This record gives sequence, structure tokens and C-alpha cells, in this order.
Amino acid sequence: MANKKCAAFTKEQFYELFLFFMMVSLWYNRDIQTGICGGKIMEIRKYMEKDIPAMVYIWNKVVEDGEAFPQEDFLNDKTGADFFATQTYCGVADDNGKIVGLYILHPNNIGRCGHIANASYAVATDYRGEHIGEKLVTDCLTQAKQHGFGILQFNAVVENNLHARHLYERLGFVEIGVVPKGFRMKDGTYQNICLYYYEL
Repeated sequence: MANKKCAAFTKEQFYELFLFFMMVSLWYNRDIQTGICGGKIMEIRKYMEKDIPAMVYIWNKVVEDGEAFPQEDFLNDKTGADFFATQTYCGVADDNGKIVGLYILHPNNIGRCGHIANASYAVATDYRGEHIGEKLVTDCLTQAKQHGFGILQFNAVVENNLHARHLYERLGFVEIGVVPKGFRMKDGTYQNICLYYYEL
């Protein structure tokens, strides 16, 4: 019986295969870092007046879900404009002109605790799971530092919001405590809330 020879890569073929996988890896990481979503570049930028209707819509959807924000009242274009204008900074996720996410940044307290910031994040329903939240949080950390804050603290991360909690922990936030039954769900039941902080 003739000996069967095993197929082997030449040095040139191995090098070409190595370069191919390196290119795939670089493009994947570039998508995550620059926020490419569906082949489009996702830009995180400061909000503008024209963005307010879309921001209000996204915000209200999270309020309506009743699973993350403590607010129960909806915004309209007027109250939304006033609300966003009072923040230290508001960032939006702009997908080629379409606003698909936002965050607000403001002091968590006053006076001797005024160096601690607080923030909230909202992503459009159809765009969740596409790393937009990570882009928003990362940009928020940069803006918080640029605006003179020393700590970013979250006061009420609902315990069963595992996606948000895993994201915060992956980015380096530290859980510092739990408030039992601190969040009332839409069905009247209560969930624990977790406190997180990040030293800028």
C-alpha cells in the first residue's frame, strides 16, 4: 500500500494564512473600538438641538420599560430640551445621522462631594446588543474626567440588569454595595439595586 502523504503548509502558505487571520482580528477589533454598526461608523458626539426629539423617544422607551431608570414621567420635546440642557454633558450615538443612543452626565452630589459624577445611558431598542452601550460609557468616562470629576458613581443599577452590570465590571467599575429592594418594578415587585464606582 502506498504511503499517504499528509498535506503540509509551505512557509509561504503559513505566512499568508497568518496574515489573513491577523487582518480579520484587526478588523474585528476596529469594529468594536470605532463603533462600526452594520457596516456604518458609529460616532459618539455632543448632542445638538436637532437631536432632542430622537433623544426624548429613546429615553421615554427606557422609562416605559420600567427596568432600569427610576423615572416614571415621560419627557416631551420641551421638557426634554430643558432636562438635557441642565446636564453637565450629554452625548449621543450617531449612526450616519440617526440617533440610536445617548447618555447624560451630571454631579452626583454637591459641595465636598461635588467631584463625584453620575450618569445614565439609553440605547434604542433595535440597536441593543451592538456594543453601543460600551461606546457610550467609554466616552462618558472621558468626558467626566475632562469636566473635572474624579469619580463616576452609579447609585441604582438594578440587580437583574446583568448586561449592564457585566459591561460596567468589564470596564473596571467596582461594586461597592447593594440596597435590598431598592427598585420598584412595573409589576409592583422589588429588585435589589447595586452601587458602582470608577475612579477617573
